[in-house]
Amino acid sequence: METKLILLTVLTALLSISATVRTEYIRPQPRKTLHLPWNPKHPSQPQQVHISLAGEKHMRISWVTDNKSAPSFVEYGTSPGRYTSSAEGESTSYSYLFYNSGKIHHTVIGPLEHGTVYFYRCGGQGPEFQLKTPPAQFPVTFAVAGDLGQTGWTKTTLDHIDQCKYDIHLLPGDLSYADYMQHRWDTFGELVQPLASARPWMVTEGNHEKENIPLLINAFESYNARWKMPFEESGSTSNLYYSFEVAGVHVIMLGSYTDYDELSDQYSWWKADLSKVDRKKTPWLVVLFHVPWYNSNNAHQGEGNGMMAAMEPLLYAAGVDLVLAGHVHAYERTNRVNKGKSDPCGTVHITIGDGGNKEGLAQKYLHPQPEWSLFREASFGHGELNIVNSTHAFWSWHRNDDDEPVRSDQVWITSLISSGCLAEKNYELRKILMTP
Repeated sequence: METKLILLTVLTALLSISATVRTEYIRPQPRKTLHLPWNPKHPSQPQQVHISLAGEKHMRISWVTDNKSAPSFVEYGTSPGRYTSSAEGESTSYSYLFYNSGKIHHTVIGPLEHGTVYFYRCGGQGPEFQLKTPPAQFPVTFAVAGDLGQTGWTKTTLDHIDQCKYDIHLLPGDLSYADYMQHRWDTFGELVQPLASARPWMVTEGNHEKENIPLLINAFESYNARWKMPFEESGSTSNLYYSFEVAGVHVIMLGSYTDYDELSDQYSWWKADLSKVDRKKTPWLVVLFHVPWYNSNNAHQGEGNGMMAAMEPLLYAAGVDLVLAGHVHAYERTNRVNKGKSDPCGTVHITIGDGGNKEGLAQKYLHPQPEWSLFREASFGHGELNIVNSTHAFWSWHRNDDDEPVRSDQVWITSLISSGCLAEKNYELRKILMTP
């Protein structure tokens, strides 16, 4: 009897240990860079089709053709194969050492109805695409993934985002990881086309978009030519920073790799942009940039300090609800924070530079964990921001656990406008906006 009791006790202990081991997350190995097969197309056939918002009720359609004389017009309508409207756009191209790009087309269509499916064709050639415009009012959902690259994990992330019912994709920098190899911009465009041709992709630049060669090639030349964002529509003079509004949300895309001090053009534009924001019309204020300010990972530690010192006072006074950043190849979510400490009227910062890049994950964190850091994990994945109404939003982060999107972090976020914080900040915001 005693022997049986001992065996039972040992078996119970072993089962307990086994259960504990099974519940621990075992991080999968990195996946190799994708090599897309060469797929010859007619020189005038549209390639790398992607869309972006271009002002109130308008959408920019961008694509590339090998034929330098291909037209830049788009036909569109609300029924398949029946195009009741058309628009003529512009085109550009660039050379990069021994590489010559195709003809890069940008055509703005509209005005378009909110929440409506449109069918469109580029340049009178190739297949028909379809897009859906964002809603006019809440709820609105954003898919978020930074530092994408072109690896097997990138493909998994994109597949998971495709399962999400979202309206707009937000990307806080580091798109293709072309890193001077310009044909990798072309393969990236082909990789993301199925998603980027159907929903607006709103992006800002990261360090891997720089690609400058002193005295020969300016920084961001490839990025600016291929991924034109609505900077002119938002009063900006640079494609590296701009803003847009959608369904009660004002989104500001800032540049971590252009001047940002108080005397810079970017800072002056940001103040002017904030002065036009009507929080009754757009109660949510969201900001994106590449280099995180609040980061407890060893990777890129302190790189955002300069921008934070220059811009956090304005960020706080403006009552920004949420900041989304990339750069660090891991996930982290903070408490509401300001000046390095938790603050109930501060901003939630989320680092989500874990889309699937070739450099792998940033797995080493600082210890002890800062009091403002609530959740952190080095895994590939994507985020979903569902802004339900003027007061509440639901954020979730979905880890790429093998090939399943596992929801690993989630939180309800209450808007600052509903908390009474903005009333206390109005004086400070007016003071900053009025400073020359």
